Amino acid sequence: MTKLLLSLHVIVAIVAVGPVTVAASLFPRTAREAAAAPGDAAPRASLRTLHRICRVYALLALLVPAFGLATAGAMGVLGDAWLTASMFITGAAGFLLAGFVLPLQERILRELDGAPAAAVAATSARLAMTVGLFNLLWATVTVLMIVRPGSTTGA
Repeated sequence: MTKLLLSLHVIVAIVAVGPVTVAASLFPRTAREAAAAPGDAAPRASLRTLHRICRVYALLALLVPAFGLATAGAMGVLGDAWLTASMFITGAAGFLLAGFVLPLQERILRELDGAPAAAVAATSARLAMTVGLFNLLWATVTVLMIVRPGSTTGA
């Protein structure tokens, strides 16, 4: 059962977190392109698609910690420091996504309907910084899952 849970945890992490990471990373550059070419509908359509990917896959990503907790329980490592740190960092990444990344994307989509290009560029820069931090948090969780400091499993 542990191998099945671990497999599901890893698969859902790849399938759910990967698209959010990529779509969120592409959003700021595409927003700047949309602001620079107000008559071009293609970048705006791309932004709506990227935002939809982030929203939908963010919901799917909620399964990652669910399967992770089930796996940790089956492995008997729920009290390990590396897991506690991973859970905290995962929560922080989720908070950044829900509290900052998605709202900033929505703000940019609204700003494109009349705000000056400089305002879109400023919001895009803030979004890019936030997405970079979000990606760094996920990379940290990935390293913790692989290295598992203090683990006696030999990994």
